[in-house]
Amino acid sequence: MALTAAEVKNAKPGDRDYKLGDAGGLYLFVTAKGAKSWRMKYRFAGKEKRLTFGLYPEVSLAEARTQRDEARRLLRENKDPLLEERRREAAAVAAAGATFETLARAWHEDEKARWSEGQAKLVLRALVRDIFPALGKLPIRDIDGPMILVELRKIEKRKAIETAKRVRGYVSAVFERAIGEHHVEVNPAAKVGKSLKKTPVGSKQPAITDLTELRDMQKAIDRSTSNATTKLASRLLALTALRVGVLRTGTWDEIGGIDWADPGAPTPDAVWRIAADRMKLEVQDKGDAAFGHDVPLSTQAVEVLRTLHVLTGRYALMFPSDASTRQPMSDAALSSLYKRLLAGKYKGRHVPHGWRSAFSTLMNARAADLDRGGDRMVIDLMLAHVPPGMSSSEYAYNRASYAKQRRELGQAWADMITEGLTDPMVVANIQSP
Repeated sequence: MALTAAEVKNAKPGDRDYKLGDAGGLYLFVTAKGAKSWRMKYRFAGKEKRLTFGLYPEVSLAEARTQRDEARRLLRENKDPLLEERRREAAAVAAAGATFETLARAWHEDEKARWSEGQAKLVLRALVRDIFPALGKLPIRDIDGPMILVELRKIEKRKAIETAKRVRGYVSAVFERAIGEHHVEVNPAAKVGKSLKKTPVGSKQPAITDLTELRDMQKAIDRSTSNATTKLASRLLALTALRVGVLRTGTWDEIGGIDWADPGAPTPDAVWRIAADRMKLEVQDKGDAAFGHDVPLSTQAVEVLRTLHVLTGRYALMFPSDASTRQPMSDAALSSLYKRLLAGKYKGRHVPHGWRSAFSTLMNARAADLDRGGDRMVIDLMLAHVPPGMSSSEYAYNRASYAKQRRELGQAWADMITEGLTDPMVVANIQSP
């Protein structure tokens, strides 16, 4: 006969330990000292075993029956309830030691092979600054969506809207790893994305696309008090339409077709060859040499490089930092220059990445004016835009097939944006040989 709540409550200690049976193997074990605990007897693989569900009254009769029913369900699935309980306990112990910071650093260590050195530093710096102080020491299983959102809101208050979105992505990736390692079952970071502020219209990678204003901006850069290397980096960025991270980490051995010993030598084949692993590509493509990016260099780009070579040609890096010639120029050097130029005239209106947008906008407009519809593909190739699904052989073929057009368009672009600009040697305050 099944027990009643009253019988359980009124069970008194006796001269020796005894049992009060319920049903389905469940019973109340009463010791001579008066302790009461819920236990279950069962057989698995021909052996008699016992589970303990906890002390009464912490575990009520109803709760003990629920645990018994769960154990019986496992038996029907041919699983040993005792073994499953030990597994849960082991997982709980592991999860308690799995803090967010521990897992985040493990995730970062494994992922950084996919990134450039600068990107790896940026990701870790963001986590250390914005997430670890509040959430780093907590077990990852104890972190929920509202807690993550609080930290992301702090980033938004700095008006760093895009940074908040990127950090949410990092946190989400850490949780996905934790799910795979069975520390958690859900990813709370995946659910807070829609709660973040929207990027203000026009604030994402702002770019000036008026040709006259672009020239005026470059003239202001030339007259600024910034150092010569930074000024030349800005002009070369404009001429090549490269991503700023690729430009500032460039090395002299990537430049071909220029005789540095003869300033007057022609350079019809001057080129900047950038390996695939330095480009913004899918991970599987970074190891494929065919996805490398060759930048045909205009005569104006060669002039900038000849000037720069006088300043930094003895180093491996084209744009070494002021602190160490073994480290590249800071990723904030150009953006800081643009922000402070002419008392902030260009702040929020043009960023280093904006040269790519300016190049695409103005050169596509030129193609339309001249009825050159085929320039669109060439422009995309010059921006290293690889269409989704394009194979390495196809990309390499297109790049080679349009080499002449790419050089011609690069020269046309250079002629447009450098009209009326000061000679780079003058900008760098270098006496011509």
